[in-house]
Amino acid sequence: MSDLTPDKNTPGLHVAAEPIYRKHDDPGRWWNTTASTPTGSYTCGGCGQSDTATGHRDVGALVEDYADNHGPAHRGGRR
Repeated sequence: MSDLTPDKNTPGLHVAAEPIYRKHDDPGRWWNTTASTPTGSYTCGGCGQSDTATGHRDVGALVEDYADNHGPAHRGGRR
């Protein structure tokens, strides 16, 4: 598998977390838990800014920052 980390040649947003695999009849499979700590990174194709984050809360904030101020914002999208 290739490296999916965004850079100036391939800008964008990447978030990853290893899922917990469970049996189909396990009610716990619907929990919002992961087997590993989520990580995220972005590089903006419009302004070149980049950032990284680790953990549920920080990755969520990273995605909001990217969506509000970078990628889509530079293409005339959201807000």
